[in-house]
Amino acid sequence: MDFLTSSLLCLLFTWILLQAFNSFRNGSKLPPGPRRLPIFGNLFDLGDKPHRTLAKFAQIHGPIMSLKLGSLFTVVVSSEAMAKEILQKQDHTFSNRTIIDSVRACNHYEVGLPWLPISPLWRTLRKVCNTHIFNNLKLDSNEHLRRDKIHELIADVRRSCLKGEAINIGQAAFDTTINLLSNTVFSVDLVDPNSSISREFKKTVNEMMDEAGKPNMADYFPVLRKFDLQGIQRRMTVHYMNLLNLFGNLFDERSKSRKSPDYTASNDALDTLLDVIEAGIEELNRTHVIHLLLVLFVAGTDTTSSTLEWAMAELFRNPKVLLKAKKELEQTIGKGNPLEESDINRLPYLQAIVKETFRMHPVVPLLLPRKAGTDADLCGFKVPEGSQVLVNTWAIGRDPSIWKNPNSFVPERFLGSEIDVKGRHFELIPFGAGGRVCPGLPLANRMLHLMLGSLIYSFDWKLEGGISPNELNMEEKLAITLKMAEPLRAIPVLV
Repeated sequence: MDFLTSSLLCLLFTWILLQAFNSFRNGSKLPPGPRRLPIFGNLFDLGDKPHRTLAKFAQIHGPIMSLKLGSLFTVVVSSEAMAKEILQKQDHTFSNRTIIDSVRACNHYEVGLPWLPISPLWRTLRKVCNTHIFNNLKLDSNEHLRRDKIHELIADVRRSCLKGEAINIGQAAFDTTINLLSNTVFSVDLVDPNSSISREFKKTVNEMMDEAGKPNMADYFPVLRKFDLQGIQRRMTVHYMNLLNLFGNLFDERSKSRKSPDYTASNDALDTLLDVIEAGIEELNRTHVIHLLLVLFVAGTDTTSSTLEWAMAELFRNPKVLLKAKKELEQTIGKGNPLEESDINRLPYLQAIVKETFRMHPVVPLLLPRKAGTDADLCGFKVPEGSQVLVNTWAIGRDPSIWKNPNSFVPERFLGSEIDVKGRHFELIPFGAGGRVCPGLPLANRMLHLMLGSLIYSFDWKLEGGISPNELNMEEKLAITLKMAEPLRAIPVLV
C-alpha cells in the first residue's frame, strides 16, 4: 500500500472517529434525524423533490430535525411553531444566509439583496425597496402602467381565442409579468411578448433558477469550491453578465438622458433610484442598482408566473371553484367591465384562491437557507453555530394538524379567516417572514390577483388535446422554485 493511500485512509478513519465523538458528545442535544453515510451524510436521501422527502422525514423525526449534507450540518423545521421560532423569535440569530456557490458568480452575493448579511448596505437596499419602489403610494401612482399591460394580455389571448389556438399559460404570465415590472421600473416594455426576446429572457431566468437549484458539491464540500467541478458557477457567470449588461445599459441611457434640458421625469422606480443616488440620500451606486434590478426581475417574473400557472391548473381541476370565482367577479365589477387593482379588496373569493394556491404550491418550498450566527437553543435542541437552517413551507402547507383535508384545493378555508401572506401568520409564509420577508410582496400581490382575475373572468377555458381536468399532469419540477413539470396549455373560449 503506497504512502498516499495510507494517508487518505488514515485521514478518513480520523474523520469518522471525530464524527462519532461529536455525535456522542452532542447526541442528546442535537435534533434527531435520519441515519447518515460516512462523508456524504444524507446527500443521497433527498432525491429530486427534497421538500417532499424532508416532509416524510419530519413525520418520523419531528418538526425539528438534523441532517448532514456532506460537511454541512443542516437543521430543517417543518411546523408553524418552529418557523415562528426561527423567523421571528430568534430572527436575529438566524438572520443571515448560507451562501450557495452559484451566487458567487460576478460577486453577486456581495451586493445581491437576498444574500447580503444584515449590514448597512442590506438596510439601505431594503429601505430603497420599501420606501422608493414598493410602497403603496408609489404603486398606486403608476397603476395605469400595469392596467395597460393587462389589457394587452387580454387582447393577445383574445387573438388566440379567435384562432382556436392553445396558449402556454406560464409563458403568457411570464411575458406580462416582465412588462408589468419593466413599466413599473422603466416606464417601457422590456420585451415584446410576441418576439423571441421574451422567450430568451424566460430561458435565461429558468436556466439561472435550474443552476442555482442543482445539487452542487461545492456547497456541501467547500474545499471543492475553487475547482467548479460541475461548471455551475461558470454558466451562472454567463447568465448574470447577460442580465447585468442589459440593466446596466438601461441605467446608463437614463442617466445620460436626464442631463438633457428637454428631459421629462418619469414616475418610475429608475428615476427615483437615480434621484436617490444623485442626492446622496443613501450610499447607493450603479453596481448596487443593477444587481438589485437583477434580483427583482429574476425573482419577480419566475415566482409570479409559476404561481399563476399553478392557480390556473387548480381551477381547471376544480370547475366549481372556477365558476364561483367568475360569479363573484361578475357580481362585484359588473359584466364587461375590466378588473382594476382597486377591486381586489372587494373580491374575497379570488383572494382565497390565491392563498390556497400559495398553501398547496409554494413556489419556494424551502425558504432560502438561513445560517445560525451563534450556537442556539431551539425548543431544547442545540443548533450549532454555522448550521444551515431550512424552513419547509411545503410541509407546513400540508400539515394535517393545521389544515383540514390538506391535499384538497379548498379556497373556502380562507373565507372569514384573518390569515394573510405578509409574514405574520406562520402557517402561510410564501414570501418568508421577519426581517427577510420579500420586499416585492406588495407588487406581486397586485399582479397575481389582477392577472388571475382577468384571465378567468374574460374567458372560458378548455385544456389542449381534449384531455379532461382529471388527466391534467400536476407533477412538480424543483429548481430554486417549484414549477409544473409540463407547461400548462389551454384554449381560451370567448364568454
